[in-house]
Amino acid sequence: MRGKRILLGITGGIAAYKIAFLIRLLKKEEAEVKCIMTPASCDFISPLVVSTLSGNPVGIEFWNKEDGTWNNHVAYGLWADIFVIAPLTANTLSKMVVGSCDNLLLASYFSMRANTLVAPAMDMDMYAHKTVQNNLKQLSKNGTGIIPAEEGELASGLVGEGRMAEPETILVSIKEYFKNSLTIDFSGKNVLVTAGPTFEAIDPVRFIGNHSSGKMGYSIASEFSRQGANVTLISGPVNITVNDDRIKVLKVTTANEMLEAVKNVWTDMDIGVFAAAVADYRPKNIETEKIKKSSDDLTVAMVENPDILKWAGEQKSEHQCLVGFALETNDLLKNSSKKLVEKNLDIIVMNSLKDKGAGFGGDTNKISILDNRNKTKSYELKSKNEVAKDILRYVKKYIK
Repeated sequence: MRGKRILLGITGGIAAYKIAFLIRLLKKEEAEVKCIMTPASCDFISPLVVSTLSGNPVGIEFWNKEDGTWNNHVAYGLWADIFVIAPLTANTLSKMVVGSCDNLLLASYFSMRANTLVAPAMDMDMYAHKTVQNNLKQLSKNGTGIIPAEEGELASGLVGEGRMAEPETILVSIKEYFKNSLTIDFSGKNVLVTAGPTFEAIDPVRFIGNHSSGKMGYSIASEFSRQGANVTLISGPVNITVNDDRIKVLKVTTANEMLEAVKNVWTDMDIGVFAAAVADYRPKNIETEKIKKSSDDLTVAMVENPDILKWAGEQKSEHQCLVGFALETNDLLKNSSKKLVEKNLDIIVMNSLKDKGAGFGGDTNKISILDNRNKTKSYELKSKNEVAKDILRYVKKYIK
């Protein structure tokens, strides 16, 4: 559990007092813990207690009206390796099923990239109610893990099923989640990922670039980090924010700047995934003043940019695995095979602009993978987050 990022969601049930014990257990396991509380839960356990035990501020409202601090639900969803909601009341359960989003906890739930586990807690008649049981079944179908309520003495004085699972049981469920879900592990590996476009200036106003959004590279970096790698992300100009302090981000603009950044770190890396769409050419001369329109034609002399991927291939040591990308409009396999050899790659990820849903800008991609052992594998159209997982699975199998 060391270094695992656990986000705890606390709702307004009497069992909330037990969360203090759960936090202590998680901290003893050397996990990182952050907590979100619904306003109603503050009546059952003090935010001060939760903050003190977790070692982090507690999120309750979207923003603090006194100092203007914003609790970013998207950042919570990106930060966490797992979201555990305990206790889960019938009210919050219902909202999770129907998509209602009226507090910070629910907004974070709907923003989660990782999985969620819930520990229901309510009186026996509520827990047995057909509506509640149907909601639990639907939540499970939606992919949320359920830690079943236990039988025992309830706050009402009745004895029956509905008691929240004990903190020790919840801890075991969290451990089982990590044991079962992280079947691919890059723990301790140093990984370099390049992402986004490069911009090559023509004058102080204009530049030459391409349509790369950086989404594929950022998804790959995020997945490597989630699986324990030490990630260095060298990024061209993109509109993506990294909310993962385990990823070291180096911002560059031009191809020359990206090459220098790669040169500074490449020898320390075990794996390199070069997903950046580097401009092949740059203007020979950069004007110091804005070029004024003076005729119908403008000629800009161009020179070739350095080939960053080829440089990495030439410098690659035996222990390093180098992954490149090929985006083509025709002869995909032929051109990719040539690139694989010429640049001394181990693996090349291929995609075609002719495939609907693939290429620049979108949230999906359709890839095939070729390696230098003449093995290939093709995949269906998927979200770029899922594509990143496919690429990591292939890399893990290759380096075994």
